[in-house]
Amino acid sequence: MALKATIYKAAVNVADLDRNRFMDTSLTLACHPSETQQRMMLRLMAWIMYADERLTFTRGLCADDEPELWLRNDCGDIDVWIELGLPDEKRLKKACSQGAQVVLFAYNSRAAQVWWQQNQTRLAGYRNLTIWYLDDEQLAALSSLAARNMTLQATLTEGTIWLSDAQNHLELKPVSWQQQ
Repeated sequence: MALKATIYKAAVNVADLDRNRFMDTSLTLACHPSETQQRMMLRLMAWIMYADERLTFTRGLCADDEPELWLRNDCGDIDVWIELGLPDEKRLKKACSQGAQVVLFAYNSRAAQVWWQQNQTRLAGYRNLTIWYLDDEQLAALSSLAARNMTLQATLTEGTIWLSDAQNHLELKPVSWQQQ
């Protein structure tokens, strides 16, 4: 019998001062049995950073042809394609050909640094690719907020994400490795 995904619910209030975007929303995240809680929370942080009513979680790990999140326009075209991890260059090339904007959230400090050194020159040619990096310490702090039912307040300003629940307050600063 196959293991089922664990469902998490998040009520999120986003105040993105840089983009002048403010919203309250309820999100449902399915944590695949092979996915860590840290990775699931990174997906949530990615959603917060690019918050939009049309930004949706995809089948993710279950679908090779879809990103973790995407924002499709009314014509069905992909405006934003969001990936997590350390994908190979072919996957990013495909994403950059299909999405107007592609965003990668790299994590896993030791592996990410090696991956970046190996791929930095080739990826610089993708003009619609943005790469963010979150170190292990910040990712661990982010995952400490994980709960089956979460109520989170996020404030984004000048590259910093202030994220809090009823007991915890975090300051996250993803590092920009490449900007579109």
